[in-house]
Amino acid sequence: MFLRKPRGVVLTENGRLLYDGVKQALNMLSDTESNLKHLENNGRLRIAASNVLCKYLLMPYLQKFTEKYPFTDVSITCTSSANAHKMLEECKIDVALMAKPDNISGLEYYPLGAIQDTFVCTPSYLKRLDCNGFEIFERGNIMLLNKDNVSRMHINNYYAENNINPTHILEVNDMDMLIEFAKIGIGVSCVVKQFVKNELSNGSLIEINLPNAIPPRETGFLYNQNIQPFNDNILRLININ
Repeated sequence: MFLRKPRGVVLTENGRLLYDGVKQALNMLSDTESNLKHLENNGRLRIAASNVLCKYLLMPYLQKFTEKYPFTDVSITCTSSANAHKMLEECKIDVALMAKPDNISGLEYYPLGAIQDTFVCTPSYLKRLDCNGFEIFERGNIMLLNKDNVSRMHINNYYAENNINPTHILEVNDMDMLIEFAKIGIGVSCVVKQFVKNELSNGSLIEINLPNAIPPRETGFLYNQNIQPFNDNILRLININ
């Protein structure tokens, strides 16, 4: 395999052939390893969530997921929780981020924690109303999400349980708008407390004290464990933290 020379050794013809073959095999092995890592990180993941849950809850998960699995194609559909649930049942998405529905038959649910609905307004608006508690619903301009929204249904149940009938209602289809409307002082908005923690902390918004607290809601990832082939990216997403 080698020829001894005054200044060292050199490969024979057979030695050079062996060297070239081993080098090629090692390069192929390295390429195969890279391809396997690429396949491990590849694929796609289809997610659906409401605008507000996407902004406040999904973003941290998505940031870590894309950093760890950069070759995975991710598509996000911003829609209502009800429609996200329907899309999941029709296999149009892989996972939905939403409040836990009453019926999850045939689906798996991974909880992320509870969110707390509350009513907020500016200090100056509350001062003008000169009231608190349930009186706020008689005198104030109450700003809510649309009636077909899951969050609104939850609040409507709270109204029914406490015999509350708001006199003046302003409806929108986005919670960020509710937050902004409350901040400019045109009424009392029903929002998720965790999503206005900065405003509550700096005093630009204050929370309305109610005799009976609104029940918290659980949020999490909903997915179909039994669909074949199962998309492993679902578990990678929900376990990213």
